[in-house]
Amino acid sequence: MSPRIVITYCTRCQWLLRAQWYAGELLTTFADEIGEMVLVPTTGGVFRIDVDGEHVWNRKRDGGFPDIAELKRAVRDRIAPGRELGHLDRGSGS
Repeated sequence: MSPRIVITYCTRCQWLLRAQWYAGELLTTFADEIGEMVLVPTTGGVFRIDVDGEHVWNRKRDGGFPDIAELKRAVRDRIAPGRELGHLDRGSGS
């Protein structure tokens, strides 16, 4: 079964656009690997990204929002280990 990614975001904090942007980036990068992308509105300052029920990013736990490269690597490591992400996998000196 293809992975399910859930982005839970706070509506009172107006993080819908951020959630949509992350969803779009992940869907573009992992078009063949993702089975389902879900946006879940909530309140309480929540911004969390889960892959198949496993927390990949939690704003409160991890301190803010992820850099998109960091998020893509974290998702890749769970849904497509070993897949190269091109320039995202190269060191900053490349």
